[in-house]
Amino acid sequence: MNKLEKTPASRITSALNTRFGSHFAVPPEQPGAVELARIAEHRSLRRYRPDPLSPDLLQLLCACALSAPTKSDLQQADIIHVADAAKRQRIVAHLPEMPWILDAPLFLVFCGNNRRIRHIGEWRGKPFANEHLDHFMNAAVDAGIVMMNFISAAEAAGLGTCPISAIRNAVDTVSRELELPEGVFPVAGLCVGYPATSGHISPRLPLDVTVHTDRYDENRLREHVDGYDQRRHANHPYGKQRRTRQFGTADFYGWSEDKARQYAEPERADFGAYIRRQGFSLK
Repeated sequence: MNKLEKTPASRITSALNTRFGSHFAVPPEQPGAVELARIAEHRSLRRYRPDPLSPDLLQLLCACALSAPTKSDLQQADIIHVADAAKRQRIVAHLPEMPWILDAPLFLVFCGNNRRIRHIGEWRGKPFANEHLDHFMNAAVDAGIVMMNFISAAEAAGLGTCPISAIRNAVDTVSRELELPEGVFPVAGLCVGYPATSGHISPRLPLDVTVHTDRYDENRLREHVDGYDQRRHANHPYGKQRRTRQFGTADFYGWSEDKARQYAEPERADFGAYIRRQGFSLK
């Protein structure tokens, strides 16, 4: 083996060290190491080659995506391929900070769908007795799982992706352009294409913060977040600071400062009203 060639186990170790800032011992004989390495090396990509995806590949990826687990076999997720360039332009006009949506060879919108189940109840003469928040959650979670399955399938096929939650910033436009009826709502978009760059592995909070045993534990949370800020800044510092007119320029600008500024102003405050207009009571 060439000295520069990495084994799957060493790839996992390297990626997770970059991601979490700690060492992971992965045995060379680890079952599924090739797939685990691909998952560990995941990165969002926003620059793509112009090569189109074949219709057959798109159909295959959608089938793999929709092979995902689904709550009680309700199958409450849909995928909409935004193939019409004018539709995509009109959506992106409301998302000026995300021009890569136009550059991607493929743009999809993943939707939660409670409409089919309601229709089925009507056809079978049964009442819909679950008019509460959980039935919205079931559809939203199904759509999120399907999108993650699509991402995994796309990366296995050599593609890069970038999820776009910001479509909910333009939810009325998206609904109008995609002609979403009552009971169907957008969860996120997804850019897909053959990567033009290798991208980078985005650091994550340490597992001591996000993985718990038997009980929720936020002991040493601030210490861990401060350490994560420093580690992330050393690897991939922010290119610009958010909302400097309101909050000024920070001497040190880490992840926690960025997220505190992001959530210091309302985002998508109208989304609940939109979901109610789509027929969800959210009780």
